[in-house]
Parts: sequence; structure tokens; C-alpha cells
Amino acid sequence: MFRMSGNHPYRLPRVPRLPLLGAVVLLALGTLSAPAQAAGESSATKAVPGAGPSAALPVVTPTPQSMKSAGRDLRVPDRVRLVIGDDVDASSVDAIKRALASAGAGHIDTTAAGGSAPASGAHARLTVVAGSIKDRAVADALRAAGGTVPGTLIAEGYSLASRGDTVVLAGNDGDGVYYAAQTLRQLVTGKRTVAAVSITDHPGMPLRGSIEGFYGAPWSHSDRLDQLAFYGDIKANTYIYTPKDDAYLREEWREPYPADKLADLRELIEQATAHHVDFTYALSPGLSVCYSDPADVSALEKKLGTLYDQGARSFYVAMDDISYTKWNCDADQEKYGAPGRGSAGQAQADLLNAVQHDFIDTHPDTGPLQFVPTEYSDTADSAYKSVLREQLDPKVIVQWTGTDVVPPSISMADAQAASAVWGRKVFLWDNYPVNDYGQTTGRLLMAPYDKREAGLHKALSGIVLNPMNQAAASKVALFGGASFAWNDEDYDAGRTWRAAADYLAGGDPATARALLAFFDTEHLAPTFGDTNWQPQAPELASRLADFTEAWSSGSRARRQVALRELGSYADVLAGAPEQIRAGVRDPAFLAQTKPWLDALDLWGGSLNATLDGLRAELHSGSGHADFAEAADLAKQAGAIRTIPGTTRPQGTIKVADGVLDTFIKQAPEM
Repeated sequence: MFRMSGNHPYRLPRVPRLPLLGAVVLLALGTLSAPAQAAGESSATKAVPGAGPSAALPVVTPTPQSMKSAGRDLRVPDRVRLVIGDDVDASSVDAIKRALASAGAGHIDTTAAGGSAPASGAHARLTVVAGSIKDRAVADALRAAGGTVPGTLIAEGYSLASRGDTVVLAGNDGDGVYYAAQTLRQLVTGKRTVAAVSITDHPGMPLRGSIEGFYGAPWSHSDRLDQLAFYGDIKANTYIYTPKDDAYLREEWREPYPADKLADLRELIEQATAHHVDFTYALSPGLSVCYSDPADVSALEKKLGTLYDQGARSFYVAMDDISYTKWNCDADQEKYGAPGRGSAGQAQADLLNAVQHDFIDTHPDTGPLQFVPTEYSDTADSAYKSVLREQLDPKVIVQWTGTDVVPPSISMADAQAASAVWGRKVFLWDNYPVNDYGQTTGRLLMAPYDKREAGLHKALSGIVLNPMNQAAASKVALFGGASFAWNDEDYDAGRTWRAAADYLAGGDPATARALLAFFDTEHLAPTFGDTNWQPQAPELASRLADFTEAWSSGSRARRQVALRELGSYADVLAGAPEQIRAGVRDPAFLAQTKPWLDALDLWGGSLNATLDGLRAELHSGSGHADFAEAADLAKQAGAIRTIPGTTRPQGTIKVADGVLDTFIKQAPEM
């Protein structure tokens, strides 16, 4: 979008997956011994709210609703027994096995529920049970491992317990089992160890993920496949496909997809399903639709039906970025009268109700229709909103972008006002970190997801972020958005930002530190106006301010200390590009951020040259040559441009602009 650039009632039934790997009843659990009570604390280092004052646990994102220490870490032997029950699909099994392998398990003996234990090899000293919490045997195993069976089973929720020689992953449904596996991956505290915990968890919002709704260079097919796998890792469950460049969903929405494009869409749907993500297909007929023409209504439903046949079960009609004060056909003038807000609202209500009643309600396993209106921002009432509020089927989910196209913040009061004006909980289309408008020229938007008020799950049906043209770089913000939508009450923007860096770094501390320094130089988040809702380079700005204050004191000793301290951080900045290129294993991230890394390389060198000049001045020498080198490197950095064809709008690369460049320019006069 450019000018927008209890049980969950909105959660979609899942497309049938691969056959279950075990029977319903876990008869095999009868052979398990109850774990002995472990003593001591986890060896992890991060305290987690709700875990008690003395417990130290790994950081798990999204933050679980309840997470408590169960004592000393479990040892993971070379051979592990995995018992598979009901509601466990192949993707969940794969995720569990990958987590165990990362903890050092070399052999994983898989047993279907009700089957006998494998006869080969040495006896496994760790048993992992995965299945439906509705199965008594799984629930009993959960209790024996120190876990708690929740009184209310919320969709996508799970319980996890690890203690002694047993780990139990009990899902409220198949999605819950999969998400329990994603949590297990984060409980690995080292080679051969898994944290001992008791977790009860569920999402606060039923819809969480992204909407590919930006203008400019679209994501590639490989970008989309990678994103869908990533969403599974972060417990996001929604991907809305509405790239503005796909003519078959906008300008040529009536036309059928060519076979190759339809095959790509089918592959995306299959990838989404494998990672427990709903692929939502969004059609945008507003540029040419004749609302009163039954043939157009039929054409719209036929197009959605084509995607249904490919496996899609979630559908969306987009009415953003169109004129709604003129008709596309004379018949609409005859039926609805003069064009205007009220008549446009009536025409859209009729169309959407027809799709909901005649298509959604008649096709099995589909979720409610989703819709972004033409008036998608603000909370002011209007004739357009009034008609839709009163006449739109209450099942239809309405999107809203906040109090503006790019809002600086979203409060509970804002969301409640929007829900009141639309007559239902709204679904937030958050235009962050999208970079397809003028104020974002030359920028990556990599600040933490922030300025959204805790408690929004009470007023919103979900949140999807509109990402950047650079798919891999968008993961930083998407990581935060998914975490907030899962548990907004215990969301910590900084903690999640650091977790995103650790994720991209593959757990390597040096790479994570380099990434955070890089993110800081791309921290600025603008709006459509002159206001920035996130500042540029706050960490670097703070360090430069401290340095300037110390230097201004006139004390030689303070200046020497200040040079040493800032010099250490300058080395981190200057070395960050090389460390990131060596430590980040995602080639798309490296390719898409290349101009910014190249520019940071030069800016880091310029900062170091500037400090060399100040050192020379401090020691009664001349820093002229160093300052000249710094200026030359800054000029080279300022000439680097975005990669042609990869973003809109094109322009020169911005790195800590207004902070680093200002310091380097002013330093010779300090």
C-alpha cells in the first residue's frame, strides 16, 4: 500500500496436511519412567518475566504467556527417543529433529504412538513426546514432566515441559505442536543441553504476519519461499499476497493466470501450508469493476476459485488506492446514484457481501473474507464508513492502517476508536518497515518494532506488517511484529531486536553485535510528513554526544579516555560489514543490503580517520591529513546509490545521516 503504501474466531481451518505419523493414543508412553525431580537452576542467563526471581532462562521469542524454570538443564545424549502422536505433521517432526540435532543428538529413534520402542542401538536416555494435549496419555506425560494442562484450549496454543529425562510438546491443535517445536529450538542452551522449563503459551492475536503490499520492485519467488519458512520460525501465521506489480490481481484482475504463474502460486501455497502459514490471496478489482454487473461479480469469484483450486483457503478484496468518487460504468450510476462516499460504501458492501455469501460460505475450509477499504486510515466517521459499518456482513474482516498512512504510534484508544467506527475489531495493516515513499529514499528501516501499546490484542484481530522491497532485511521488523502480535503484554522491543540479530547471526555473538551496530545506522523511521517516529542512530548519537561533552571539557585526560572509548565503537562500526559478510549465512540478506554495507565500510573508515586527526591534534601535531582522508571517504560513501531496479524510489544510500556525517564534518573545528 503506498498511500497506505478464548478460541480465535478469525483463525482459518487448515488445509489438510500430510498424513499423521502416529495413532491417537500414546500407548508407548506406558513404558516411560516418571522423571526425577531435578535440582538447581538452568545454566542460561536471561531472566524471563513470570519465571520467578531466581530463575534464569533462555530468551524465547515470541515471549511465552507463562514460562517457569523446572531446575537443571536436561542432558541431550547421542541417542534420543521421539514419540509421535496425534496432530503432528511432517513439518513439526522435522523441526523437532533439527532442534535435537542442534543440541547434539546424533541418532533419533522415532516411534509412532501406540508402537513399540525401537530395538536397535543403545537405550535412549532422553524421550521427547509430541502430540495433542487432548490425548490423555500426552496430557499425563505433560503433568509427569512438571507441565500444566490449561483449562481453556486456545487455538494455536501449546504446553511444553522438560525435566529429568523427558520433554513433552503438547499442542492444543496441529499448529500448537508446530509452535512448541519452534520453542524447543530456542531452549537449546548448548551442546548436549536443553533448558528445563514449564511453558503454557498461546497467541494474543489470531492473525500475525506480513502483507506484500508495497510499490516498486516485487519480491522474487525465492524471496517469498524463504519468507514463508521464516514466518514459521517466528510463529507468524499470515501472508497476504497483494504485490502491486502483479497485473493479474489488479489491472487485469479478470484475466486467468498463465500456467507458469499459477504453478508459482501453488508452490507458495504449499510452502505456506508446510510452515503453518495461511496464504491469503488478495484481489484488487477497484480500478475497473462495475459493481452492479453480475458478470464482474462472477469474474471475481471465478478468479478466487482458481486460487482455491490451488489450495488457498484465505481470501481478500483490496479497495485501497482507488478513486471512489467516480464510477467505472454507467450501470453503477443508475443503481447507486451520483458517485460519492455513501454510494461507494453501498456498492462495495454489496460486492463484498456477495463474495462472502456466494463464495466464502459455499467453499469448505475457507476463513472469513478480508477487506481493506478505500478509507483505510484515521478514525473519523464518514458516509462511506457508516454504510459499511451498518451493511457489511459482520464476518468480513476490515483492515486499518492506524491514525495515518504511516502512524508514529498506535494506542489502545486509537484501535478502540477504529473498531467503533467500523463496528468490529479491526485488522491492523502496519506500514512499517515499508520503504516505497519519498521520505524513505536510500533507507533501510531496521529499528525495532515499537510505539504500539501493550493490550492491543483486546482491540485488534491481528497485525500484518507491510515490509520493504528488500525481503531479507525486512526480517528485523517482521521478527518484532510477530512477537508483539503473539504477546503484546510482555513485548520488549529491545530484547526482541537483539533476538532478531541473533537469529540472523545464527547465534554467533560477534556477528550479532555487528548487526546491531549496522541496524543502529539504519534506525530512522519516517512518516509521510516531516516527523520521524524513530530517531536515527540513537546508540551512535549517544556515544558521539558523550564524546563531544568530554572533548569540550578541555581536560587532556578526559579527551584521551573519550578517544579510547569512542575508538572502540568506531572499530565495531568499521568492522561490522566484514563481520556481517562472514557471519550471516543468508545470501539474500547480504545481496540486498550490499550498498548499505559498502557505505558503512567507508563511513567507518571516515570515523576512524577523524579520530586519528583528533588524536594528532591532542598530541600537538596536525590532524589535517587525517581530516582530509575522512572527508574523502565520506564523499565516496555519500555517492553510493541503491541497486537499480530493486527499490522505489531510487537514491543515494543513507547511513546514520544527520548523526555521523555531522560529527565528521564538525570534528576539525572541535
